[in-house]
Amino acid sequence: MRDTQGQGTLLGIVTVEGATGRLLYTFAAVLLGVCLLTVSAKVQVPFWPVPMTMQTLVVLMLGMAYGSRLGAGTVLAYLLVGAAGFPVFAGTPERGIGLAYMMGPTGGFLMGFLLAVWVVGALAERGWDRSLLRCTAAMLVGTVSIFVLGLAALMPAMGFSRAIEVGLIPFLASSALKIALGAVAMPLIWRLFGSRPDGWPGRP
Repeated sequence: MRDTQGQGTLLGIVTVEGATGRLLYTFAAVLLGVCLLTVSAKVQVPFWPVPMTMQTLVVLMLGMAYGSRLGAGTVLAYLLVGAAGFPVFAGTPERGIGLAYMMGPTGGFLMGFLLAVWVVGALAERGWDRSLLRCTAAMLVGTVSIFVLGLAALMPAMGFSRAIEVGLIPFLASSALKIALGAVAMPLIWRLFGSRPDGWPGRP
């Protein structure tokens, strides 16, 4: 029996038998996603004008691989682990932990992860992760979703100009690179590992 929760996505090509098997499969997928998000938040890659993490790339690729519901559930689990006080976010525990950290300057971007993974997952379920052009568009939409919520949270305290200056401009180059990496990687992964049953949407 095919697991239909991720139908149309990479996880949807895996056959899982029985309710217990599907439950364990989902739990393992969520656990893996939380671990990847945590590691990607902690590893900084030298870049200009500021070092970058790979977390937004992981968020977008999780959405594409998992789909909207499981992707959003995984990011929600990550946020709940962080809210509980575990140092899973970038800059934790040095800059604080738990809800206090999430109410700070990066809180809007964390909420943006949740919106982005759902949007990108929904697009992936429609086949947007299987061609370079549409995958680029999906990743761009997801990235914009993160910045919209992140900047919206910064603006009341900083004002429009300052929020753009510190919350957007320094990250444009790294965001463009991550969009390009994801847009190349996802169609390639499909070509290498994907199987596509008849009737799936988004056939190029």
